[in-house]
Amino acid sequence: MKSKFLLDPDVIFLNHGSFGATPRPVFDVYLDWQRKLEKQPVLFLGRELQGYLEQARISLGHYLNTNPNNLVYIPNATFGINIIARSLDLGQGDEILITNHEYGACQRVWRFICKKTGASLIKQAISLPVKDDDDIVDQLWRGVSQRTKLIFVSHISSPTALAFPIEEICARARQNDIPIMIDGAHAPGQTKVDLQAIGADYYTGNCHKWMMAPKGSAFLYVRPERQLSIEPLIVSWGWEPEPNISTGSQFLDYLQTWGTRDHSACLSVPAAIQFQIDYKWEEVRAGCHNLLKYVVHKMTEITGLNDIYSGSEGFFHQMAALPLPEDVDTLHLKDFLYETARIEIPCYQWEGHPYIRISVQGYNSAEEIEQFLLALKFYISHERRGTG
Repeated sequence: MKSKFLLDPDVIFLNHGSFGATPRPVFDVYLDWQRKLEKQPVLFLGRELQGYLEQARISLGHYLNTNPNNLVYIPNATFGINIIARSLDLGQGDEILITNHEYGACQRVWRFICKKTGASLIKQAISLPVKDDDDIVDQLWRGVSQRTKLIFVSHISSPTALAFPIEEICARARQNDIPIMIDGAHAPGQTKVDLQAIGADYYTGNCHKWMMAPKGSAFLYVRPERQLSIEPLIVSWGWEPEPNISTGSQFLDYLQTWGTRDHSACLSVPAAIQFQIDYKWEEVRAGCHNLLKYVVHKMTEITGLNDIYSGSEGFFHQMAALPLPEDVDTLHLKDFLYETARIEIPCYQWEGHPYIRISVQGYNSAEEIEQFLLALKFYISHERRGTG
């Protein structure tokens, strides 16, 4: 499978979660779109683009089980969070509720918007190891108040790789008439995403990570009854659109038509979906998950530490965050793994504790996993004590 990707064959790439990796057939489609654009830019951008985007949204809508008119293509998930944050009517005394498992860029969006509007950001801690879905929901709800204007939570957390019970969270939010936004940056392609079943008001996800589309492809979903409240993040031709460029949807006009840009990555999303179909990706994902279960088990032996998922494989999919001994220098470990074993993997501090996060994708082999475990075991046993 690795030969179907453009990755350096000399590197053991265990960091698909950060930026993804695009298969060769999908990348070829991406280049074809760019050539089509450059061949006749006026025809492409001025007369054909809306139709191409509609077809790409239809494919994505089928993949995510929603009407394509509820979706708009954007550059990345953080962009989608900015759209919703700027569209909310917030003021003094209002509260945005998030967890302590959220991605750093997203936390910055909410801190910025709260500082600008006078609202307060409430960060509710979800303790580790997790117990069960009900416990996660109950912990989150300790941060809810009568002033909560939005709940923001990850589908799959970036720092902890924890898969949150988002259907249960969304159902409880709707029962209490609280809008909810899901950060799905890591979810589409790593697990099945059914937007109808999830029931969020807002959901943003990346296509360039686990869906394996080219960089710069992501989407924002907005529930139909919320769409008229969405404001354009960038005011351009989509605001007060000319009749010949309007899609007939204010939501799409505001967010889809904002000046000259290269849409090739987004237009390649159907090819990424087809790649998954062609290579029976549900089976590939299952194999990756089984490899990851093995890693999680072996890590407890290497470090002597329990995993953060309470031994339940339902809390992770193809990505897991693994705790390290407290005296591990994560920057030194990251450099050691890359320089001595050519292993690309993130090592970092979260909530004051050292972690390593491993992603297992279809191009990773059992042999690569064993090399990683061997290198890490050597480091834990020797290098961190200066005996290597």
